[in-house]
Amino acid sequence: MNSIEEKPIKQASFLDALIPITVLVCLLGAAVYLFGDNSSSGPNQIALLFATFTAALIGLKNGYTWKKLEQAMIEGITLSLGAIIILLMVGALIGTWLLSGTVPTLIYYGLQIINPSWFYAASCLICGIVAMSIGSSWTTAATIGVALLGVATGLGLEQVVTAGAVISGAYFGDKLSPLSETTNLAPAVAGADLFDHIHHMLWTTVPSFIIALIIFIFMGFNAGGSAEAGRIDEIVNLLEQNFNIGFEMLVPLVVLLFLAIRKMPAFPAISIGAVLGAIWAMLFQSDLINSQIDASQGHAIGYFKLVWTTFFDGFSIDTGDEKMDSLLSGGGMAGMLTTTWLIMTALMFGAIMEKTGLLDMFVKSILKIAKSTGSLITATIATCIGTNAVAADQYIAIVVPGRMFKDEYEKRGLKPVNLSRTLEDGGTITSPLIPWNTCGAYMQSVLLINPFDYAMYAFFNLINPLLAIVYAYLGIKILRITPKHLKQEANAE
Repeated sequence: MNSIEEKPIKQASFLDALIPITVLVCLLGAAVYLFGDNSSSGPNQIALLFATFTAALIGLKNGYTWKKLEQAMIEGITLSLGAIIILLMVGALIGTWLLSGTVPTLIYYGLQIINPSWFYAASCLICGIVAMSIGSSWTTAATIGVALLGVATGLGLEQVVTAGAVISGAYFGDKLSPLSETTNLAPAVAGADLFDHIHHMLWTTVPSFIIALIIFIFMGFNAGGSAEAGRIDEIVNLLEQNFNIGFEMLVPLVVLLFLAIRKMPAFPAISIGAVLGAIWAMLFQSDLINSQIDASQGHAIGYFKLVWTTFFDGFSIDTGDEKMDSLLSGGGMAGMLTTTWLIMTALMFGAIMEKTGLLDMFVKSILKIAKSTGSLITATIATCIGTNAVAADQYIAIVVPGRMFKDEYEKRGLKPVNLSRTLEDGGTITSPLIPWNTCGAYMQSVLLINPFDYAMYAFFNLINPLLAIVYAYLGIKILRITPKHLKQEANAE
């Protein structure tokens, strides 16, 4: 057994790296073709598992023991546990906020305040402000984003475009917030100061966001006549008939945003929001709860049982309107289990690819052709996007390319903020566009729209990497320092 473990490790070849990627792309394509929008409910997970087994076989061929590969997969899953517990609690929060009337109240007032002509742009801007305030695109999408999709339904507007606006705004705000984990992670990996990093990002991020807003405004004016006043009145009446509506129903949202601004970690903050939603449901939605309880074990037990069930199985309602039933039903931890499965299998694949050196092989191949500053930054962005697709996690898509390119940026006399900005331009904001990425899977679970469907409307997320590449080739805001080897030569003289 010892002789097997001590077998020398053979360096991976480019063909080795290409095989599991090819297997994954082919299987994911087949999953989408055969199962359509249901591909994330099992088919994608199986594709990722087969790709993981393929990468593991290559690892075994190159001298890795199964024990080491298995440990890498376990460590990969461990990386996802923080996201998973947050994801499960978000499911509980959505369920209790539907029952408490928090989400219905947001929809109710949104229908009366927001004009269809500027709804898409307003959705993008609102999500941007909230995400910048709390530093979380996930929390923004699960709360404000869910409500805005409800408003879009009432206004007769496209949900996929609304989802694109929500994603655009949420990731713009997250990217520029000093409270965001990725905004802190990127400069830490690159060796840059946090606020220098944020300042440097403004040059690519703000113009991209302005362009996205202009597009959303244009689309909104073209869609402005699609809402039916009668339908809006009908939805408002249904909300009034089934829920107690009032500004006090927004207290759980206000408390959650306050806790996030105060930098409370996501899991306890969302947990408090979910519990507060349950309390608010019992205080203000007694008529609704009484109409749904099973009183066979007693009224009080049935009352408590329904609220408890909302945490793990979500909330459902029968208003007599099928579209409204779909809009006002959902949530629960159980509804997040498919996404949890997807995240775990995706990170297993990413962990094997990194452990066996297959990811590193791609980067080395890219560096051979990245001669200019423009091509280096383009290569970094491409690597971040590729890592998002292969390793399926935005944190890995920042850390791995950051480690691999850091020395090269220094050798070429580029300040660390160039790398940190590029890691965010390529890694952070493209993660929600990939269905099997942790961010894409999460967004699908809360917005109930496949990332492949909303991706073409997430204009900010599409424009920002392209603008960063244009800046790189034109030399706009590319900050330089004296390369390390020239400093050493000067000191020697």
